[in-house]
Amino acid sequence: MQSHIQKLPLEQVANFPKIFLDYLNEKPELKPLYGHFPRIENFDSLIQEKGFAHRAVLVKVLEEQYAKLGVPENVKLLGEDNTYSVTTGHQLNIFTGPLYVIYKIVSTINLAKRLSEAYPDKNFVPVYWMATEDHDFEEIASFFLFGNKYSWTTTQKGAVGEMSLDGIQEVIDQLKDKPEIFIKAYSQNDNLADAVRQYMHELFGEHGLVCVDGNHRDFKEIFKPVIKEELSSGIVKQKLDENAVLLDQLGYKPQIHPREINLFYKDKGLRERIDLVEGEYKVLETALSFTKEEIEVLLQEHPERFSPNVALRPLYQEMILPNVAYLGGPSELTYWLQLKGIFDHFKVAFPAVMPRNLALVVNENLQKRLDKLGVKVEDLYQDDAKLRKAYVDQVSENQLQLQEEQASLDELFDSIIRKAISVDPTLKGAIEAEKVKMSKGISNLEARIKKAEERKFETSIQQLMGVKEKLFPGGSQQERKDNFLNFYLNNPGFLDLLFETFDPLDYRFNVLYL
Repeated sequence: MQSHIQKLPLEQVANFPKIFLDYLNEKPELKPLYGHFPRIENFDSLIQEKGFAHRAVLVKVLEEQYAKLGVPENVKLLGEDNTYSVTTGHQLNIFTGPLYVIYKIVSTINLAKRLSEAYPDKNFVPVYWMATEDHDFEEIASFFLFGNKYSWTTTQKGAVGEMSLDGIQEVIDQLKDKPEIFIKAYSQNDNLADAVRQYMHELFGEHGLVCVDGNHRDFKEIFKPVIKEELSSGIVKQKLDENAVLLDQLGYKPQIHPREINLFYKDKGLRERIDLVEGEYKVLETALSFTKEEIEVLLQEHPERFSPNVALRPLYQEMILPNVAYLGGPSELTYWLQLKGIFDHFKVAFPAVMPRNLALVVNENLQKRLDKLGVKVEDLYQDDAKLRKAYVDQVSENQLQLQEEQASLDELFDSIIRKAISVDPTLKGAIEAEKVKMSKGISNLEARIKKAEERKFETSIQQLMGVKEKLFPGGSQQERKDNFLNFYLNNPGFLDLLFETFDPLDYRFNVLYL
């Protein structure tokens, strides 16, 4: 597939969180919130700091999870002391969900390749952490393809990874194009976690990707000390509250608002918050309740029934993986920067926190239309009103600005004021009020002139807004709305293009022109 790429500064293309941009610009005040900035030379320190004692458990569980597909070579590599992982994670959206999920995985795979080249005596395995314990079904149940929304309907509750695939065939039946990769994955597996592992393996297995399902008793055994302390001390809230004070002093708003207990109770069809009420541990929205002694016994016998929430999940991940980097979107990085105090308390190495590659794909047809209109992609990041105004100013042959007239008015009134105050200084206020009134009149006239000129270019403006809607569907970033099948179905080489063009250590925005 022929293409070229344009790199744009992040500040130029979207309203990213201030802390995210300040982090990438290495603002010194943020240094206490992370360990090492993600530059290739800093991974030597990250590797040295990453102690990891659970390789045998990790490999054993992954061999179980991959038994049906065949155990990849990279799973075996994870058992070796010189092997490290780089990780991204996401919910189990049907048909991969929004385009940026694919960007996350490609970025992670490319980072593993870059690190393998830079540190040839080490192995680096790209990992996709499947958020199988997440219970927000609404977030994963739909995807957009060629402007149409497709949704999976089910009454199932609890961890989405454990859900059966009943009803998903109805979604497949609605599709005009029926990608074999998904038909096989959804028809050959009993639950969503196994289906996602299968299609991700088919898409990215040859690139070394390993999918990890954290919903396993053996992994929770490793996490038991953290669960126990969180139940008894509420340490996570304490550490995040301390971090919130620092963030507030630096002018940032915390993204995570911790609870007294940052754990869920999980069982078949159930994942609900655990709350401490009058000395008893209650599972909200259920009749389940445990004394302190009972919940300690439950933890010893069934650690798999405890599930970390957003504040603890990163720590859990880092405790069961030999991980040195986590790649995520702007919002993810923002909340990771709140977590270092928790990692320090439990003596777990904090990974390099990195943005995944961000991108916009412009096909040939849209590129031609932009060229004809004389508009650049970066212009489209303005709001609609500013974009229309800028376009009219660009194409109009008439002088639409009244700055000269405004300057003349200012000069005229300055002269009047000088003459007036020489006679009676109290006249100055009345004259200035009249000046403001007339200045507003000029501004209103300028707006009417521009509106009249805009009507002359209405056809071209509508074409421009149509292009913008294609690239920013529903006013959203393309990567957050469109599914990767929008491009993959017509261009099977689309993934190869992403691998060729994405540089995980280049923190600029990518515009891909097909």
